[in-house]
This record gives sequence, structure tokens and C-alpha cells, in this order.
Amino acid sequence: MARFTGSTWKKSRRLGISLSGTGKELTKRPYAPGQHGPGQRKKLSEYGLQLQEKQKLRYLYGMNEKQFHKLFNKAGKLPGLHGANFMALLATRLDSVVYKLGLARTNRQSRQLVNHGHILVDGRKVDIPSYQVKAGQVITVREKSRNLEIIKEAVEITNYVPEYLTFDADKLEGSLVRVPERGELNPEINEQLIVEYYSR
Repeated sequence: MARFTGSTWKKSRRLGISLSGTGKELTKRPYAPGQHGPGQRKKLSEYGLQLQEKQKLRYLYGMNEKQFHKLFNKAGKLPGLHGANFMALLATRLDSVVYKLGLARTNRQSRQLVNHGHILVDGRKVDIPSYQVKAGQVITVREKSRNLEIIKEAVEITNYVPEYLTFDADKLEGSLVRVPERGELNPEINEQLIVEYYSR
């Protein structure tokens, strides 16, 4: 299944979660798209709820089904809770770390920054958004990219960096201190539904 490239606003409203991370999609019309407006939501079946939760998370991270499922299986081989491990693996992808450091305003922007070679890990260019960042690794913006408008804008408006990361706005440099705990990650996601979806 290909990566979703359509209207994230419609998709956000259908799933009831902000896919851009800004929340703007839901403030204007906090209901699913369509001509019948806010009264059209049907009660979802158990399978429907599981599928919706999986789609929410997959679209949030801009991943195709194959990538998403592969990472889910990888999480299952780690000690601890499958769902919590999966959330931690998603949060320590390079594009996720770049976004949470405040170098990009949305997940989609952070993927582009990585794809276009603007980000260094331990001084080396890494252009793979799915690269798994390890504790202690240092993320920096390439010297030539430091004046990019989207990075400057993002850093200016960022006022919170999670505790599992450190960030120096002057150096445009951050690092992953440790693997995040489940309580530090997206509270809008019920990962147990995703575990149930793939366990069918």
C-alpha cells in the first residue's frame, strides 16, 4: 500500500486527530468531511475501531503499510509491552526526533528535511527518515542548511522539547537522551487496539 499523499485535512477530520500536529484541521470543523456535517458519524465495529487506530498512527508518521507493519513486528521481538515498544520505535525514528526537537513544524516537514540531506547524525548525513536514532546520538542541522526559513521558523515557535531529548537552539543541535516512556508519547493513540488489529 502506497504512502498517503492526499488531503491531510480531510483525513484528519475523518480520523478525529490532527495529522499535521498543529491542530488547525480540527478547530475549524471538528467532524468528518461530507455533505451531512457533524451528525453523520456511525458507531464503528470493534474491527473498525482497531483499523481506525492503526490508520491514525500510520498517517501521523507518514508511513506506508509495509514499513509500518515491519516496525510493528520488530517491536514484538523486544522485551516489554508490544504496543509501548512500537510507540517508542516510532518516536525514535529520525524524522520523529527532528520534529520533536522543533526543527520542523510538522512531521511531513521533518521527513522532507531528512530526505533532502539537511540533517546530520553524529556528524554524518543521514537522509533516511526511518533511521532509528539511538540514545546518545547527536542530531544537527548541516552547516549549509542552517539558514533555511522553515528551520528558523520552527525553532522560533517551539517552546517545548520532551524530556527524553536535549536541544540547543543556538547550535541547532540535539540528542536522544534515552528511549521515551509510553507516558511521554501521544496520549490520543490507543496502541492496544493496533496490537489487537494485527493479532487477528
